[in-house]
Amino acid sequence: MAAYQPLQPWSWLVVPTLVCLFGTVIVAAPARFLGLALPEPVFPMVLAFAWAVIRPSILGPFLLLVTGLFLDLFWHGVMGLWALSLILVYGVALLVRNLMVGQSVRVLWVWYGVFTTVAFIVAYLIVVARVHATPNLINTAWQATVTILLFPFARRLIEQFEDADIRFR
Repeated sequence: MAAYQPLQPWSWLVVPTLVCLFGTVIVAAPARFLGLALPEPVFPMVLAFAWAVIRPSILGPFLLLVTGLFLDLFWHGVMGLWALSLILVYGVALLVRNLMVGQSVRVLWVWYGVFTTVAFIVAYLIVVARVHATPNLINTAWQATVTILLFPFARRLIEQFEDADIRFR
């Protein structure tokens, strides 16, 4: 049996955050395929879900706040929109963490889909309240769908780090 090795924050928090930010910038490139722009999934949603399932952390919400503010600035959106949505997902997922740990991939995907949908509804309502205009529902649904399809990345992160700290099993 291998000796207990504590999780290093850079390996399960900082590196995935940088990868998500890099993915956001790459997907925002002005490339078109068959006349269509690339979808803009909310990559950090993967982090908000996976980090809550892996284990509680004080750095997780802080990094989600910073990442959400980056998304707001990068996409020229309402400041605090994605920061609030990501922290909401993290907090609610953390509350129901005991129900999710040890579940099958399908069940986790459903949980991830529910949390992502709630985050997008909250973001939609914030935009409506702040801007006094309704965003395009088809584009919002498309962005949410593509974000839900990112679940395999969340599952990979969970599988990689969920057994790393035996205190949170």
